Amino acid sequence: MNLKGRNFLTLKDFTPEEITYLLDLSAKYKEKKKKGIQVDSLRGKNVALIFEKTSTRTRCSFEVAAHDLGMGSTYLDPSGSQIGKKESIADTARVLGRMFEGIEYRGFGQNIVEELAKYAGVPVWNGLTNEYHPTQMLADMLTIREHFGKLKGLKLVYLGDARYNMGNSYMVVCAKLGLKYVACAPEKYFPDAALVSQCEKWAEESGGSITLTENVSVGVRDADIVCTDVWVSMGEPDAVWEERIRDLTPYKVTKEVMQTAGPDAIFLHCLPSFHDLGTKIGKQIHDKYGLNDMEVTDEVFESDQSLVFDEAENRMHTIKAVMAATLGADRGLL
Repeated sequence: MNLKGRNFLTLKDFTPEEITYLLDLSAKYKEKKKKGIQVDSLRGKNVALIFEKTSTRTRCSFEVAAHDLGMGSTYLDPSGSQIGKKESIADTARVLGRMFEGIEYRGFGQNIVEELAKYAGVPVWNGLTNEYHPTQMLADMLTIREHFGKLKGLKLVYLGDARYNMGNSYMVVCAKLGLKYVACAPEKYFPDAALVSQCEKWAEESGGSITLTENVSVGVRDADIVCTDVWVSMGEPDAVWEERIRDLTPYKVTKEVMQTAGPDAIFLHCLPSFHDLGTKIGKQIHDKYGLNDMEVTDEVFESDQSLVFDEAENRMHTIKAVMAATLGADRGLL
């Protein structure tokens, strides 16, 4: 498998075999990390990390992974880059492409990371856009495979707003890898019809399936994996909170939801999560709406079924695999 020079913008661009290869490579890097074996085969290389949206897991994953591979990393926060402001995206890409071997972008529209990739001349990696979150999908699939020993045939249910990066990306990766994907949400929060149609075609080829339903009990029955995400994404106005709370509270992941799924089901969340009052926003929402939690209860989040911290760790191992493979440092590891 040769992915050298490839961009990593959305899993729509990758075959099931290529995705599986990246998962296998991630597992190998994780094994070496646990054994204390160095894999710094990219010494002397450097990567740029552009963050128009701040992050804990994505930034740390890229920085630690780059360091483990022997690379230097330069972090550009929302105030540290002129991308799209004083300098066009195309010009920024061409400048950074002369200085770095790879570029990560975490921010807003998918069109931005696509334009960076068009002009950079080096691999560009999507750390999150409004539409897709492919590095998170690799982490989640690795976590699921570690737990169940397989992916194909499992039922994954996503509860909440299924129109954006997490819902879209789950639907794509499940369709590619043969999982049964269920988006459980109010109809107005269903994903784009064109993307659904494309994923249905992929699912037909892989043996998976795509289901959209408003019925929680039907959607989560016999699920192997139950997933959710925060109801309001970064950058969205505060005014949408009231609408989302009203529309999505029936789709909160509760103990009853997990019981409907079954005792062997696992819970995943890309984090951060509003499962208690331990955050500033959580306290504000409590004061305004009287809620102690939002998309998932603390009871589920802290339960034995919750693998959210395994999932968070796996961001680093999978991101390491993506950088290594696209920069050609994966030779001989598998």
